[in-house]
Amino acid sequence: MTETARDTITMFGADWCRDCIRTKKQLDELGIEYTYVDLVADPTAADVAKEISGRTNIPVVVYPDATHHVEPSNDDVAAKLRELSLI
Repeated sequence: MTETARDTITMFGADWCRDCIRTKKQLDELGIEYTYVDLVADPTAADVAKEISGRTNIPVVVYPDATHHVEPSNDDVAAKLRELSLI
């Protein structure tokens, strides 16, 4: 797996995770480009997500400014995207 790109959003998630599905849908509907790291397809990436967040909860959303959210609400994501002038 490659390192998280510094100029894009990276989301670590799984298809069985409701919060992941919700966050992915929100990003898609807003037309936000992001890299999706499927933890089912790449289980070793879970270690990377845990290293970033310090937790095992998903999704982990990493922003271009190197901040991250763990299990964010839609409002949290939207606020961060506005802060970064992405929406």
